Amino acid sequence: MRFLFFPGCTAQAEQYAYELSARRVLPELGVELVDLPEANCCGYPIKAVSPMAWAYLAGRVLAIAERERLDLLVLCNGCHLSFYELKWAIKQDRGLLEKLNELLSREGLELKGEVRVLHVLEVLHDLVGVKAIQRAVKKSLDGLRLSAHYGCHLIRPSTLPRPDDPEDPRKLEELIRALGASTLDYPARLDCCGSGLAAFHGREAIKMAGWKLSSIRETGSDGLVVLCPFCMKMLDGKQAIARRLLGRDVEVPVLYYTQLLGLAMGFKPRELGLHLNLSPVEKLLSGMGVSM
Repeated sequence: MRFLFFPGCTAQAEQYAYELSARRVLPELGVELVDLPEANCCGYPIKAVSPMAWAYLAGRVLAIAERERLDLLVLCNGCHLSFYELKWAIKQDRGLLEKLNELLSREGLELKGEVRVLHVLEVLHDLVGVKAIQRAVKKSLDGLRLSAHYGCHLIRPSTLPRPDDPEDPRKLEELIRALGASTLDYPARLDCCGSGLAAFHGREAIKMAGWKLSSIRETGSDGLVVLCPFCMKMLDGKQAIARRLLGRDVEVPVLYYTQLLGLAMGFKPRELGLHLNLSPVEKLLSGMGVSM
């Protein structure tokens, strides 16, 4: 399998561990990642300010993928949704497609909207497959009890094609169990991490993250597994502030699925960027008999 690799701005500017771990594990599973040196932002952060600028930025990436005749593999939930929203928009509005192609033609690009955009969850679950991942495990995670967090943009809105069921997603849990761990349900499983509020209502956003973490702690979970760099920023990086705001303990080890997968495949924690995580992942590693 060969894909044009789009890590997204946040993974490359802040959440290095996501890209590091993805680049480690995916090639071992037969997924070839082709870099996109001409990449720009997916446009999602400026959509509300300038819809046309958003459409151009998202459209440019899709047009490059079409030129290269490769499907796009993305790590970020927001990027995945941004590209799908544009694919839907140009199907509904041919005038928008014409405007975009007028701009893109200056670079010798053309957008048709035919390229597939796949989240890493889809690539691992649907294409690589659970059985292949089970075969790749060198160090079973048997005994670990883990919780899953999908993130809003991965499963919503239900009016657009999303990687999993918006009401009852199960693919991430299946991938976790493929590594030998068990999964725990919890009341706040589909709740937002708070990232969408962070720019305008920072305290409330962090409280949202804290309440979710508190819900997970109450189940006795050994850790939380995520798929989105924005969710990781909130759930991994804001625990100390959330504890002060809520006046309760919210400590939970948080890691990307690609990091968890890498541990099960026998990679060292630092190879997977676990030294960059801000939550107490050492507790989880200790339970596995692994040191940083």
